[in-house]
Amino acid sequence: MSGRLGHTRPRALVFAVISRLFLVKRFTLTKVLSLGIAICVVFLLFLSYSVPFFKFSVPYVAPHPLEIKCHVNQVSHNTLKQMVTNHLSSASLRIVNKVLVLVETQYSRLGQDIVAILEANRMKYKVEPSGKALPYLTHNDKGKYAVIVFENIDAYVNMDKWNRQLLDKYCKEYNVGMIIFAQSKSDSILSAQVQDFPVFTHANIAVKNFEINPDSDILRVTRSGEIWTGNLPGEDWTVFVTNHSTYKPLAWAKMQTMEDFIEDVEEARHSVILQDLGSYDGIRRILFGNGFKLWLHRMLFLDSLSYLSHGMMSISLERYILIDIDDIFVGRKGIRMKPDDVKALVSAQERIQQHVEGFRFNLGFSGKYYRSGTYEENRGDEVLLDHRYKFWWFGHMWSHSQPHLLENVSAVVDEMRLNKQFAKQHGIPVDSHYAVAPHHAGVYPVHEPLYETWKKVWGIKVTSTEEYPHLRPARYRRGFIHRGIMVLPRQTCGLFTHNIFLDTYPGGQTRLDTSIQGGELFQTILYNPIMIFMTHMSNYANDRLALYTFESAIRFLECWTNLKLKSAPPLVLAENYFRIYPQEADPLWQNPCNDPRHMAIWSRNKTCQRLPRVLVIGPQKTGTTALYTFLAMHPIISSNYRSPDTFEEVQFFNGNNYYKGLDCTCEPMATLQLSGIPSLML
Repeated sequence: MSGRLGHTRPRALVFAVISRLFLVKRFTLTKVLSLGIAICVVFLLFLSYSVPFFKFSVPYVAPHPLEIKCHVNQVSHNTLKQMVTNHLSSASLRIVNKVLVLVETQYSRLGQDIVAILEANRMKYKVEPSGKALPYLTHNDKGKYAVIVFENIDAYVNMDKWNRQLLDKYCKEYNVGMIIFAQSKSDSILSAQVQDFPVFTHANIAVKNFEINPDSDILRVTRSGEIWTGNLPGEDWTVFVTNHSTYKPLAWAKMQTMEDFIEDVEEARHSVILQDLGSYDGIRRILFGNGFKLWLHRMLFLDSLSYLSHGMMSISLERYILIDIDDIFVGRKGIRMKPDDVKALVSAQERIQQHVEGFRFNLGFSGKYYRSGTYEENRGDEVLLDHRYKFWWFGHMWSHSQPHLLENVSAVVDEMRLNKQFAKQHGIPVDSHYAVAPHHAGVYPVHEPLYETWKKVWGIKVTSTEEYPHLRPARYRRGFIHRGIMVLPRQTCGLFTHNIFLDTYPGGQTRLDTSIQGGELFQTILYNPIMIFMTHMSNYANDRLALYTFESAIRFLECWTNLKLKSAPPLVLAENYFRIYPQEADPLWQNPCNDPRHMAIWSRNKTCQRLPRVLVIGPQKTGTTALYTFLAMHPIISSNYRSPDTFEEVQFFNGNNYYKGLDCTCEPMATLQLSGIPSLML
C-alpha cells in the first residue's frame, strides 16, 4: 500500500503541475489538447491564405516561350521586307476605296466573317444579297467599288445574264478585281469545271501542310517561305486544277489521304488559293478554296484586297505596341513578384528590344500597396525600384480606388497627390503625361472630376480604356478626345489578374497557344496599327504568363508577317493615332444605362431617370416647339426646364454643349422626379 502510494504521489504531483501551468482543473486535460488542435488548424488556415502557392518541393520553373522556328533565315527575311510591294498604280485614280460584298444571306457565317475583317481594319464596304439586282456601280465616271467579293462562287457563275455582263463590264473598264470563295458544301459536286472558265474544282477535300507561293506578287503583309504543317481545319476544302497560263497558285496544300483522284497524291501539291492574272477575260480574280477556318486566309485576304485595289486598301506594315503592367504593387500575398521575377522582366525586356524598336514595359502603380507582400515579395518591390529607370511609369490612384466613387474634385486630388508624392520619394520617373484609372472607372462613361484632376495634378494628356464605345466586340473599340485628354483604345491579350499558372489557364495551354499562333492575340496585332495591351502584375510572377505570351507572339509575327514592330511613349502613340484616325476625335456619347459594364463604373449620383427618353429634333420653323409644347402638357411627361438664353432648347448637339458630355444633358433634367416618368428634351 505504501509502495503504491509512493508511486502515485509523484504522478499526481506532475499532473498538478501541468494542470496549473495550463490553468485547467485536474480532469480538463482533454480541453488543453482540443485547444492545441484548434490552434494548429488556425495556423494551417493562415498559411493556406497567406502563401497559397508556396511549394516546399523543388523550385518551380516558369514555362519558356514557344519554340517557333522560321524556315527563311533572318538575312532573307530582311531582304524580303525591302522587296514588299505597296501595289500602287494609276488605276486607283478611277475608283473609290470601298468593297462590295455579295452574300447569300445577311446571316451567313462566311459573309459575317468577311464584314468583321473589313470593320476591324476600318475599311468601307457595302453588303448586298447576290441574288438581287446590283447596286449602282459608278458615279460621275468613277467606280464606286475597288474590289468585288463573292461569298460563294456559284452566285457569280450563275448570275443572270444581264447582271453578269454589267458586272464584268464594270470590272474591265475600271480595272476592278474580284475575290471569290469556293468553299465546299455537303451537296457540292466532287469534281467539276467552273462554268465559263478553264479551271476544275475538286470539293470536300481534307488537306494538310499549307504552303505560300514565295513568287506571288500579291503578298504584302504575309511573309513567304513558311509552311503551316499538319492537318488543316475542316474537310470541306476545294482544290483547283488548271493548265491555263492565266492562273498561278497563291497557296498549295497536300491531300491527307491517297484515296483521291491523282496518283502519288501524297507528294503532290494542289492549289487551294488560285490567282487569275486576267489574261483570259480581262478581269483579275483570286479564288479561295475555303473560308477563314485557317488563320492564314485572313492575312491573304487582306493582301488580296491590297493587290486588287491597286494599293488603295493596303494596311500599314508598322505596328506600335505598348504593354501596360497595371497594379505593379497591388496584389494579395503569394501571387506578387519576387526578385527573380523582376530580373526575368528586365531580361525579357532586353530580348524584346532586339525585335521591337524602342520597347519598354509601362508600369502603373498605386503607392499605398508598396511592400505589402511577404518578405520575398517586398524584396521584389525594392528590386523593381532599383531598375526603375529601365521602364516607363504611370500613375493609378494612391489606394487603387475607383474615381467614379469619389464625387468631388478634392477627394480625387488627395488620392492623386499622395501617389505623386510616393513617386517623388522613390525617384519614379512620371513624366509620360499618361494615366489609367483603376477598372477604367470614370474614363468612359466620363466622370468629370477625374479629367479635371488628371490635368491639375499630373498634367495628363493621354489615357486609355477598353470600354469605349463598348468592350465587345473588340474590333469596334475606338479613341476620342475629351477635355484636351486623348483617350486611346486599350486591347486585351487573354491574360487577366487571375491568370497566373499555365496549367490552370482557361482552355489550357492549347487555347493560349492558339491565340498566339493566328488566333485572337495575333489578329489584334494584325488589325491595329497602334495598340496598348492591358496586363497585370500577377501575369509576370508565378508562371510569368505575360512574358511567355508576348515573346512567343513576337517570334510568331516575325516568322509569318512583314510587319515592323515598334514602341513609343503613350503621348507619341496618341499623336500618331489621331493623325491616322482624325475622325475619331469627337466622342460618341451613348446611354450608359444600356450597358451593364458602363452602369457599374458610372457615378452613383447619376441616374437613368435624369436622361431624356424622347428627343424633339428639327430645324427652325418646322413645328418642333409646338410639338414639344403639346407633349409637355401631358400629365405623365416631364420636360427639361427652360433656359434664360435658349428658352426651351437645350442645344446639346451644338459644339459648345456637346463637348461637355452627358452631364450637360442631365443638368436641364435635374428637377425630374426619380419615378420613371418619361422625360422630354428639345
